[in-house]
Amino acid sequence: METLTFLFGSEIKIKLLRLFLFNENNVFLMREVIDRIMSSASAVKKELNILVKAGIVRQKHVSKEIDIKSGKKVVRKKFDGNGYVFNEKFPYKDPLKNLLTVASIQADDTLARRFAAVGRVKLIIAAGVFIQNWDSRVDLLIVGDELNQKKIESIISGIESEIGKEISYSAFEVTDFEYRLGIHDRLVRDILDYPHITLLDRLGIESQ
Repeated sequence: METLTFLFGSEIKIKLLRLFLFNENNVFLMREVIDRIMSSASAVKKELNILVKAGIVRQKHVSKEIDIKSGKKVVRKKFDGNGYVFNEKFPYKDPLKNLLTVASIQADDTLARRFAAVGRVKLIIAAGVFIQNWDSRVDLLIVGDELNQKKIESIISGIESEIGKEISYSAFEVTDFEYRLGIHDRLVRDILDYPHITLLDRLGIESQ
């Protein structure tokens, strides 16, 4: 993040770029943008105006329902007005998307260590967003024994907040994964047969 901040001048701007680049077909209301960025309204509006002037983001009228927190409850309300969306005519989408990904989180031992305490992890495979393969079905595969799904979800949420994109992942117990592997389960084959990086392999999958 420090390198990107030097390049782009603001951590908020980086978060905005990630939000729109990694959700390029979504139209966000201002209140949604503020909630996602988790910063003050004035700071978000300032940086968002810069991105609009730069031609990276454009305004678009939208009518949609969103969840609003009301005390301890979450209510769904409909809003109608101007929203913001990635400008599909921006010519440097892919290079910028790759830069924001590579400079923020990489498929290496650091990523694998994040999951060290989620159970007896036997296999971690990274694909999709982690290797800039935007058409991949799954971004991350985790296999192990006695996996703590809540811990995994918490770590995934942290990664999502860093890169501004929802992570598609699968987490299997070893027996379930081996069964799926044996019957040539399509999800598992889609991960193993397409570009990926193996961060941890205590099952000998790569040697099979």
